[in-house]
Amino acid sequence: MRMVDVIEKKRNGKELTPEEIHFVITGYTNGRIPDYQMSAFAMAVFFQGMNNAEMTELTMAMVESGDTIDLTMIDGVKVDKHSTGGVGDKTTLVLAPLVASVGAPVAKMSGRGLGHTGGTLDKLEAIEGFQIELSETAFVNQVNEIGIAVIGQSGDLTPADKKLYALRDVTATVDSIPLIASSIMSKKIAAGSDAICLDVKVGSGAFMKDIDSAKALAQAMVGIAHHSGRKAAAFLTNMQEPLGFAIGNALEIKEAIDTLKGHGPQDLTELSLIIGSYMVYFAQKAESVEEARKLLEANIANGRAYAKFEEFIQAQHGNLAVIQNLELLPTAVYTIPVYATETGYIQEIEAIALGHAAMTLGAGRQTKEDAIDYGVGIVLTKKVGDFINEGDVIAYLHANRENVTNEINIVLTGIHIEETLANKLPLIYEIITD
Repeated sequence: MRMVDVIEKKRNGKELTPEEIHFVITGYTNGRIPDYQMSAFAMAVFFQGMNNAEMTELTMAMVESGDTIDLTMIDGVKVDKHSTGGVGDKTTLVLAPLVASVGAPVAKMSGRGLGHTGGTLDKLEAIEGFQIELSETAFVNQVNEIGIAVIGQSGDLTPADKKLYALRDVTATVDSIPLIASSIMSKKIAAGSDAICLDVKVGSGAFMKDIDSAKALAQAMVGIAHHSGRKAAAFLTNMQEPLGFAIGNALEIKEAIDTLKGHGPQDLTELSLIIGSYMVYFAQKAESVEEARKLLEANIANGRAYAKFEEFIQAQHGNLAVIQNLELLPTAVYTIPVYATETGYIQEIEAIALGHAAMTLGAGRQTKEDAIDYGVGIVLTKKVGDFINEGDVIAYLHANRENVTNEINIVLTGIHIEETLANKLPLIYEIITD
């Protein structure tokens, strides 16, 4: 078999065999296939696409290129959740303990953030002492004992994806549905869960800017999951405005705790309940999605969801005093109000603009080497559709420097106010299970 023949076949729009796909991924991982040929292959896929069978084979070939996590020693159906990323997206901090509180095992590997704000791991590390590294044995034991563990990637998972992703970034082939879907799903499958819920963000603050492309990605990932023997559902969710009010690591920890206690933002609460209901149903802890939601709502009301969060933090050596007294979380020196310059209804809050402002304050990374300032960020006071008067506070900047003129201008430019009431977009556009 020759790589040039495989490139030509895909360039001409023909379906590749499993053997050809595994030949490509194995050869590239081992260094036998050079970057220039893999670049040509990626471009051929970009223009010609792949069907579900091809995407599944590509995904599984990337899974098999490295280590996999064996979760068979964990009792029950293991559920996982993945988000394509957005501004203020602290859903995992709510979902994981909430779902675990009704007996569904959550064994999750998360990542760090690059851009906007930190990833789930960065947010958890805002809690003093929290350890993101556990041995595989400790990881499995913790899930069996308390039903939840969230750690960083360990071992050499999907090395083929790491190589291919870096190549796509410099060859204009990032925006390819088959390559995006196989990249995400290879990591999820390698991490060992039996069922996966996929939060596909749509809008200005998301990677997928429009519903059609987000739906295509969601269908591709659900198709890969089903072809590989996993249960899956994908949720097309609105990222035209930040999720919740808080943007920034410690600030988002506080908002997640508020949500687990039953008084968090409406959008974050509702999204957590909807995705969580499918996770509980997939874990066979409820007879239906509707019954699962009632269980979750009950555990927020009776305090079990928050109690599970405390148990989780303590199990991974986080300082429980910080959770019980949120003033002990990292805090910025300055809290600076941003005042509305117009009177009217908020039409849009550009998530990407506010994410950028939070990053320049220090809440995110521009390069992988950047250190995160856990205490800084932005807290909004209004959402799309709300009325505000000129001179009212529209947001607070939490900063460790006095001069935040640039960030104030970014926030004001990103919040659009008009005289007429906006048509508020739905929180979830569609749920895809096929």
